[in-house]
Amino acid sequence: MEQIHFTPKQILQKEFRQKMRGYDPNDVDSFLDDVIKDYDTFDKINQQLRDENDRLKGQVDELNRQLAMSQDTASINRSNSNDSFQSSQAAPTMNNATSIDILKRLSNLERRVFGTQMGNGNNDSHRF
Repeated sequence: MEQIHFTPKQILQKEFRQKMRGYDPNDVDSFLDDVIKDYDTFDKINQQLRDENDRLKGQVDELNRQLAMSQDTASINRSNSNDSFQSSQAAPTMNNATSIDILKRLSNLERRVFGTQMGNGNNDSHRF
């Protein structure tokens, strides 16, 4: 990267040598050439910083979009997890009730089909 030769204070305080009819033109031209180089360097640095700033803002925007999407996904997953958790809590109760009901029905069916042929002949031996 090119170096900056002057500060604003140095430019302001620069004194040129005088000759019979004013300042030495070569001295003034030389100084102005250096000032122009400085301004060119400032412009290049400024443009590089703008480009980097735009690039970084783009990355921040992209990361924010990704974060928002992942938060939405996490929220959906939490919601689905809660729904799943609630239904899984209700499912054992229904499954237990269903199992008991099925066993009662099966027992009643066995008593009707086999009657006294089962076990000791007592129809109520398989009741719940």
